[in-house]
Amino acid sequence: MADKYRVAIIGCGGIANAHARGYKALENRVEIVAIADPVQEALQEFGERYGIERRYTDAREMLDKEKPDIVSVCTWHKLHAPMTIAACARKPKAVLCEKPMATNMMECDEMMIAAQRNNVKLAIGHQRRFNASFNEAKRLIAQGAIGKPRLVFCSGTNQGLLNDATHSIDFIRYILGDPRALWVMGNIQRKSDRHERSIRIEECAEAVMYFENGTVAILIQELLWPSTLKGMGAIFLGSDGIMEVDERMIRLLDSKTAGWQILEPKGEDPFIAQARELIDWIEGKVEHRGKAENGRAAVEIVMAIYESARMHECVKLQPIGSPLDPSCRLVHTRLSPLDLMIDSGHLPVERPGRYDVRAFLLRGEEMRG
Repeated sequence: MADKYRVAIIGCGGIANAHARGYKALENRVEIVAIADPVQEALQEFGERYGIERRYTDAREMLDKEKPDIVSVCTWHKLHAPMTIAACARKPKAVLCEKPMATNMMECDEMMIAAQRNNVKLAIGHQRRFNASFNEAKRLIAQGAIGKPRLVFCSGTNQGLLNDATHSIDFIRYILGDPRALWVMGNIQRKSDRHERSIRIEECAEAVMYFENGTVAILIQELLWPSTLKGMGAIFLGSDGIMEVDERMIRLLDSKTAGWQILEPKGEDPFIAQARELIDWIEGKVEHRGKAENGRAAVEIVMAIYESARMHECVKLQPIGSPLDPSCRLVHTRLSPLDLMIDSGHLPVERPGRYDVRAFLLRGEEMRG
């Protein structure tokens, strides 16, 4: 084991602060040695906040000069694939890329290829896998607290399927034990020129997913749905009970109780736990629960929702093997079906005027990412 693992962070926006918080809490094991961001203001503010002296406007230059052991990719979505591939090419021990893993399946697979051929451990930052409430819910369902899970209801709030619903989908899969989705059917609405951090997104969506363990999940995205859940959450209906789960508490009702049980699990900051497990993964102690295969699965389901809308069909997801396996069979579109629908005129903009729901993250006079 190294005395301390050397960490470099690419991207100095909001989520980079959470990564830095995770690493700073583990200063006996890691040290943030360098940061990179093309925006000088963001670079300097972040560097001063965390006392990081080595600052670069070119991420590849930073990677070449600093040779970090761990790289956090905290850029906007479009740069997740190129920055992860660039980091993997320099052969660090691990890369932690923010979610969503990428903007289409081609990028996801290229990221995994780059990690595998360079022997780099690649994790995707679905930090809610470390949330105390979600972990207790996962444990209870595995123990049969509601019998066999049959149906899941989940409602997303805003900012599109790729940004928001990848969290919801990953959370559902995690609590159910990460089953593979067998088929997806869904639809979307996009009549305005809506973007999220320069990615074209829909205005609302709905989807049905069927998992290999027999569970059906229903996702309603940006459509009014009354709910008592706080933050991200879902309702799980089983053969012997109901469980409502959100980021703060669990409400459980089963055949053995006279009423609702209220649980409020407490635990470590998810970003600290995520960073700790990454280090333990490097040292061979555990497998990271946010490994790339799980990040890919969430993006795949989002792309399947788009593909269902594009092709007007139920999209069946079949295992394709390792991206490194030349015999693996492609079973769906590798580019974003949403982009294909827009570019082909299948989804015409009926209310013109581009807008970005994350424009507040920009600096100065910029209004578009």
